[in-house]
Amino acid sequence: MSTINQTNRTMLFETINPQKLDLLTLIGDVRGIDSLSDEKIKEINQELLVRSFPEFIEKFSPVVYSFFNANNQKIMYTLDKPESIPDNMLTPIYLNQQNDFLNMLMSLVEAKRAQSIINVDFRFDKLTDMISPKKVMEDIKQNRKELQYVYKEYALLEDGDPKKLDVADKLNVMFEEASANYNNVLAMLPLAIEDIKTRLLFGESDGDGPSVPLALGVLSMSENGELKVLEAPKVEKSELMVVDDQINAGLITAIEEDYEALNDDSSEYLKALVTRTFCPLVSTMESNIDIKQEVINYNSYLDFYKMAKDDFIKVVKPLVEKILGVWGYFEQYPAKMKGMRPTMLVTNCNNDMLTKSSNLPRLVAYLNTVNAKNDFDNTIWYGIMPSISLDQQAKKKLSRERFKGNEVVEKTDINNIEALALVLTVAKDYGIQIFFSYETGDKTTFNYMTTEGIDKFEERCASLTGKEYSEYAIPCIPNFTIIPKDKSGVILDKKMILNDNAAAQLSKEKEDIMKLWIDGVYIGAAYIAAGLVSAYQCPDYLKEKFKRNVDGELPGVRFDIESGDHALRVHTTMAKEITGFTNNIKNDINRKNFGFVFSSENAILGDLNISHIMVYKARNLMADGKIYEPIYKTQVTTYIERILRHATGDFKQENIVKFFSNNPTSQKSKWLNKRNNINAILGVGDDIQFTIDDAAGYCLLDITFNGDVKNLGVEINRFNAANRAV
Repeated sequence: MSTINQTNRTMLFETINPQKLDLLTLIGDVRGIDSLSDEKIKEINQELLVRSFPEFIEKFSPVVYSFFNANNQKIMYTLDKPESIPDNMLTPIYLNQQNDFLNMLMSLVEAKRAQSIINVDFRFDKLTDMISPKKVMEDIKQNRKELQYVYKEYALLEDGDPKKLDVADKLNVMFEEASANYNNVLAMLPLAIEDIKTRLLFGESDGDGPSVPLALGVLSMSENGELKVLEAPKVEKSELMVVDDQINAGLITAIEEDYEALNDDSSEYLKALVTRTFCPLVSTMESNIDIKQEVINYNSYLDFYKMAKDDFIKVVKPLVEKILGVWGYFEQYPAKMKGMRPTMLVTNCNNDMLTKSSNLPRLVAYLNTVNAKNDFDNTIWYGIMPSISLDQQAKKKLSRERFKGNEVVEKTDINNIEALALVLTVAKDYGIQIFFSYETGDKTTFNYMTTEGIDKFEERCASLTGKEYSEYAIPCIPNFTIIPKDKSGVILDKKMILNDNAAAQLSKEKEDIMKLWIDGVYIGAAYIAAGLVSAYQCPDYLKEKFKRNVDGELPGVRFDIESGDHALRVHTTMAKEITGFTNNIKNDINRKNFGFVFSSENAILGDLNISHIMVYKARNLMADGKIYEPIYKTQVTTYIERILRHATGDFKQENIVKFFSNNPTSQKSKWLNKRNNINAILGVGDDIQFTIDDAAGYCLLDITFNGDVKNLGVEINRFNAANRAV
């Protein structure tokens, strides 16, 4: 791989953070030029290229903005930063791995993978409650324990001790993370909810008996030896007493000072809440608690939290699905492997904007720079365009709605098929294969496809078949389900009531259970398909899967995942979702050989049960009238053309003859000598023949794939040689 050292760089055609730079902006005006400078390519890579999911999160900082609307008393959320609202009235909520919603979804994927349980049997509710106030508080308790531990270590060290400075650096990071939500009321609500429960329900009965108010007491014996619990005398003080020791006193002071420093309009209640959250305190003024008011506050907080969280999820879910898609792309390649690691270049711009006639020349100039040179470090091989509109038929209009049905919500994050066609028109000229998938929802899942088949997806691709770019279009089905629509309920908590004893207790009434619905979360199949194909380009990855017969110098461009047991060895990292497709559906897929189709089947490789989703078909949209073509043929053709251009000095005739000669040192001979390898460029049954038309200055290559011939034409000895499949 000394000539071409990577065959898996992928371009993601999606917007992640509108506030960050995008490909169009970075390229700029290209009038009068057909390529970009090396400095410009370096700048684009610095801003838009990522090599891992953590780098993606760090570089693009996915965020949703919140602000309070006093007119309707609601928190409003938006993915685009409102220009008319001052920064001090906006609260950014970053969607990183510390965000409870995103963290919950990633934990779901990992839990299913670890347990190998299909969707119908998996207990989604055990993990969806991670966004409930109780679970949020549990996470904070763990952070609190770590904060107290580090602060104690800091307090015990002498001033001037170099180690104390190191510990101080840790503390600064921990305080920074803790302080991120000081002025975010929504983030503080779970703390306030759990704080009230802790103080009011500490003495709540575990059984069915009525709760009674809490009065602390001491165990004693009467004069005749009878055991008695006597109420402890109250010492009326206005200050809060420390549970632990003087070290905690210092931590309390540090937290209070930090809160006040970061909040101009500080609230005594919030300051006390933050302090109680990160350093447990005992109040000696329990007798002064207004239980009725606290119950009112609790129910008000819970109502507001449910409404705000519900609105937040509705706004943020499309972006979260993109983030999960990028995570899924990088998850297909082992984290510790150091070989040909997949890389992703994010356009970060709207595809309707990218494909405007005035903007397409910018994309062409970029691709002409990275894909039409004999330097292949920055070459783009794949593209991902998820969320293609499915154009589902409109619901039948009803004279009246007898029962509450699904709300028709117009999706704003959908890519139209016209934009995909325009991208493909450009991509074909630069050998870029575009993986695309349809809009997420319960109509594009494994469950749907196992009953409805693939007809709907094939019909939607009709306008993309029979075109010059068809072989570069790869429809990926079905999408992956993180949480099914019907199992996406989250119980936040129960409302609180005052009982006959004037004590607070949680209501046992069904209607007082506070629950919200996420309405399903999914990952576009294009992310996983591109991630898996990118992964098996690496010879080290193939060596891990096959152990032998893998050449360490050849990429996996010719690897046919449909061949033999390849799909059993090279499978996704995603857990199975269903028990499998019916025989009728599989027969239909086999008959049409359409698309990049994933399967969730029971399979065995030797003594090993395959508990992950596998690839069933890997086809593009080029058809011979009966079946569609395997995707590897297109990449092999592109790879051979690029190697040929480089080795022959841009298709010099005498060098072309040497390239294909029977001389043992020729490139063709070297490839044929490795034909028995899993990642051979020319496998068993493959061959290349060439014909030169001197008069026309044209060379026609016949590339044979196990009996099937694919043709590639190149113009001889011209710098801007045109290559086209005929």
